Amino acid sequence: MSAPTPAMFIADATGLDFLNSIATPVNATVDWIDNGEGLLDWLEQAGLVPSDVLAAMRGGAMPGELDALAGQARDLREWFRGFVLANKGQALTAASLHQLDRLNALLARDEGFGRVVARESGVIGFERVRRWTSPESLLLPVGEAMAKLVSEEDFSYVKACEGPTCTLLFADHTRGHVRRWCSMSACGNRAKQLAHRQRARVT
Repeated sequence: MSAPTPAMFIADATGLDFLNSIATPVNATVDWIDNGEGLLDWLEQAGLVPSDVLAAMRGGAMPGELDALAGQARDLREWFRGFVLANKGQALTAASLHQLDRLNALLARDEGFGRVVARESGVIGFERVRRWTSPESLLLPVGEAMAKLVSEEDFSYVKACEGPTCTLLFADHTRGHVRRWCSMSACGNRAKQLAHRQRARVT
């Protein structure tokens, strides 16, 4: 099996990285979760699901089951994209909560539990554990990342890259919140080159 194409994790927020799992950073659109195998690869690259769980899901899934799950993930992604695009650039309030019923319905399916464990340091700690009871449970950490985005990020600083063809979103954590590009090595440099050519034509 060939190695998965590296996904893009430039958003500084996993919930936005999920939206960026389909992107047009230059001209061609790439969808990292266009099928079941792509979804599992993306979840592994994002660090959302343990490798052994993904291997078990690969081995135990019925034919077409993971492709169907990828379809659910894409549908969830586009629903959440609509919410983010409608609300970015402004602080979320309690009035936004009614728009998130679908997310809360997903989170309500979690069969996780808490337990007391021994840490490597030798001290006692507490951790949350998730039961991976079905392929659908693979969407739960995605829902959790989306929930953290809406509850922990200031949506005033959720932005879209200013590249003319770029579709990537990010949380601007820079000092002064001056970030404009998905990355300086991509859209930022292209914008600089375009500005330089325009100045050269004027002179």
